[in-house]
Amino acid sequence: MDLTPYRSFITDLAAQSGDFIRPYFANPDLAVEIKSDASPVTLADRGAEELLRALIHKKFPAHGIIGEEFGSENPDAEFVWVIDPIDGTKSFITGVPLFGTLIALLHGGQPVLGCIHQPVLRQLMIGDGRTTTLNGRAVRCRTTARLADATVLTSDLANLARYQNGPACDRLLARAKLVRTWGDCYGYLLVAGGWADAMFDPIMNPWDIAALVPVIRGAGGVITNWSGGSAYPADAIVAATPALHGEIIAALNA
Repeated sequence: MDLTPYRSFITDLAAQSGDFIRPYFANPDLAVEIKSDASPVTLADRGAEELLRALIHKKFPAHGIIGEEFGSENPDAEFVWVIDPIDGTKSFITGVPLFGTLIALLHGGQPVLGCIHQPVLRQLMIGDGRTTTLNGRAVRCRTTARLADATVLTSDLANLARYQNGPACDRLLARAKLVRTWGDCYGYLLVAGGWADAMFDPIMNPWDIAALVPVIRGAGGVITNWSGGSAYPADAIVAATPALHGEIIAALNA
C-alpha cells in the first residue's frame, strides 16, 4: 500500500494542530477542567481535536475517526484515524514540554502510519512500520543489550503498582543504569530516536498507543502489550530495543 498521500496529510495535520496548541502552552490564563476519570483537559485538547476532525472529514470523508475527547465516528471503516490531541496533558498544564500530539492511521484495524509531534520543540516523528524519521531524518533505536547499560522510562512510577506487578517492576528498574519519568508519548520518541532504551506504561487507551506502533517498529524497536502480545489493541505496552525487549517482558511478568 502506498502511504505517500497519507504521510503528506499527517504532516499537515501535525503542523496545523501544532499552530493551534502552541499559544496555550505555559499560558498562565489557561483553564483546566477535570474530567470524570480524574484526568485534566483544556481548551487546547478539545480545540485541537475539533480541528483535526474537521481536516480529516474534509480530506477523507469516508474515513473513520477515534479520538480521546469526542469519541468514535465510523470506527469500522477500512481506514480510521486515531487521534490524541495532547498526550501528556499533566505535563502540558504545568509548562513541561514532555507532551505531544499523536495521530495514527489504521488500515483494517491495525496501525500502518503514525506520528508523534512535539509542537513546542518542533519535533515531528513519523513512522510506517518500516522506517521512522524525525524532521525528515531517519532514526533508529539503540542497540543496547544489557539492562545495566540501559536508560528505562515510564510515565508514572505510582501506576506500576496500581495497575501491574509493582514488586516485579521495582526489581526491573533497580537493574537499569538510569530510570526517568520522561513519559507519555515523548518517552517513545526518545526510544525511537536512539536516546533511551525502553519505555513502558501499565495502563493506556487506544489513542495513546496506535501512533506509537509504526513509529517504534519503523525505528527497529519492538513494541508489544505487557505480556509480549499484540500492541494494538492493548491496555498496556512495552517498547524497547530488540535485545532488551524479551528480558524486560520476562522481568515485568515475573
